Amino acid sequence: MNEEPSSPGSTAPSSSPATSPQPATQPSTPSTSSSARRRDRDLRWLIGPAVALLLVLLVRSLLVTPFRIPSSSMEDTLHVGDRILVDRTTSPEDLRHGDIIVFDASRAFNLDVPDRGLLEGLVDGLEALVGQGPPTDYVKRVIGLPGDRVRCCGPDGRLEVNGTPVDEPYLKPGQQPSTMTFDVLVPPRRLWVMGDNRAGSADSRAHLGEPGGGMVPGDDIIGKVWVRYWPLDQLGAVDPDESSATP
Repeated sequence: MNEEPSSPGSTAPSSSPATSPQPATQPSTPSTSSSARRRDRDLRWLIGPAVALLLVLLVRSLLVTPFRIPSSSMEDTLHVGDRILVDRTTSPEDLRHGDIIVFDASRAFNLDVPDRGLLEGLVDGLEALVGQGPPTDYVKRVIGLPGDRVRCCGPDGRLEVNGTPVDEPYLKPGQQPSTMTFDVLVPPRRLWVMGDNRAGSADSRAHLGEPGGGMVPGDDIIGKVWVRYWPLDQLGAVDPDESSATP
């Protein structure tokens, strides 16, 4: 049997194999790549300050702490508004007579510490970064070390440590060693501290009758005063000669 002839206009089937459709790809547009670059740039701007803040916090908590002098109790050695750096690596055992320290006075001076919420805590943390410590942070001079007997005043009007009169060239001019008499024995792991402006300093003398007798626990010491960095015309170590005075 003969095959029927093809009708006019018909086409022969293609002999090429069928191909599966390729998935369409979305071409990147200038706006898409620009958004990605902007996100990367914003991320870098966030990471940089975050790392810097972390480093500042680590340095502040482990090495040095800025502190702003809040009162006149240490005049004329330190004045209101002076800014100092406190060496946090100093242990209580390293301290000597005449050293100036910053400490948390909450326990030693029986201070009320108000409860602080999350927001207040964040504000306190930011202020601490620039040296604005909490009101319970005090700066005073070490007069008595653990085991010392501190008395004022001796027959010559001077303060005595372990029976030896103490020369105090750091006292504010015109000030007496103390107008209040006392005779104390410093317990282990505690310090007897006083301000250089004796007439204007609420120090260990003012808290003799309270628990702890005004003595500062070694655990509450933030650090030893290292240098003054403001005002600039007084940049440098704080009274390096006087701080080494011993009874």
